[in-house]
Amino acid sequence: MSLTKKILIALGLGVIVGLALTFVPENIFSPIDNYVLYPIGQIFINLIMMVVVPIVFVSIVLGSAGLGEPAKLGKIGIQTITFFLITTALALCISLALAYAIKPGAEGVFDVNTANYEASEAPPIMETIVNIIPTNPLSSMATGSMLQIIAFAIFIGVALAFLGDKTKGIYRLFEQANEILMLVVNFIMKTAPYGAFALIASAIGGAGLDAVGSMGAYMGTVILGLFVHAGITYSLAIWLLGRENPLRFYKGFFPAISVAFSTASSSATLPISMKTAQENLGVNKNISSFVQPLGATINMDGTAIMQATAAVFISQVYAIPLEFSDIIMIIITATLASIGTAGVPGVGLIMLAMVLTQIGLPVEGIALIIGIDRLLDMLRTSLNITGDATCAYIISENEKRKNIKTS
Repeated sequence: MSLTKKILIALGLGVIVGLALTFVPENIFSPIDNYVLYPIGQIFINLIMMVVVPIVFVSIVLGSAGLGEPAKLGKIGIQTITFFLITTALALCISLALAYAIKPGAEGVFDVNTANYEASEAPPIMETIVNIIPTNPLSSMATGSMLQIIAFAIFIGVALAFLGDKTKGIYRLFEQANEILMLVVNFIMKTAPYGAFALIASAIGGAGLDAVGSMGAYMGTVILGLFVHAGITYSLAIWLLGRENPLRFYKGFFPAISVAFSTASSSATLPISMKTAQENLGVNKNISSFVQPLGATINMDGTAIMQATAAVFISQVYAIPLEFSDIIMIIITATLASIGTAGVPGVGLIMLAMVLTQIGLPVEGIALIIGIDRLLDMLRTSLNITGDATCAYIISENEKRKNIKTS
């Protein structure tokens, strides 16, 4: 049985058990929650937190090393990176606007203890920007200061790129470390059904039927953000920059979208995504071979939408208001995190833990959304690869038009 089916079954069982526990007296529910559901759920949360720092550091070093190669720092590389960063920022703005308009977590239906999560005054934005550069990278890793870790990783990655063959051994070491971490993530995700069951059963058991509606509102907000981004941002880019009918584009690229939906992995879908873009959309092979693999590494608009919506949802549930500087930090952190988000199922939750840590929200809030994240993961992966193909198509068409003019 696939992991998706297992998580869906666990989600359903968790909802059923959680609803049943709402009718159980508190003196019976409390021991079940404290000695069974909470430990299982917390172990899963701890497993996720265990790999956050190493995955962020190693992935971004590799991503930056790839971006920093002199041969790839040409015009097409700059266009690609600019497109990815702009669309990711737009995706975050769309999701934040929808989250504040819909307010999926504002009902206060979850029985969470906010006593330990009192919001402190946010530091000035300029101080935050200055503090991005770490004075002690090892200390930043120990304390989980994610922006500082990202900044240090970028410096290391660029240095590896420019040193080239001199540091080939170190680069290979990072590649091997990344393979190890991805294997660890796969092991962790195998425990996801148990974590999903325990977390959902505990959340619903403590909150009741209203919790189902609140999680449904969160899920609807994320899905709406994904479709708005595809229907407006990508469609306008295809129409205005690629000079193509968006419906024709989506129809041609649909085989890859369906594979992405079923695998929930940008990396696993990459061969089919490139083949579909080249054969069905006429994307230049060289451009496709550069843009789409790069996009599978640094372009995660769907993941960014989930992270922003989840951050606002959790802040509303825990009644912790986000300052304007926190909103800016969500945009900056999630955009930078997209560079290091590996294209495998479940890593989005690890990156969400990073975003929550950066803005001072409780990581335990992930418990409220873990059960339905696999469903959303399938949809946002489809959006991620669509964004990669959109960028490749636009650049390819522009290059074709330039060649026609010069010939």
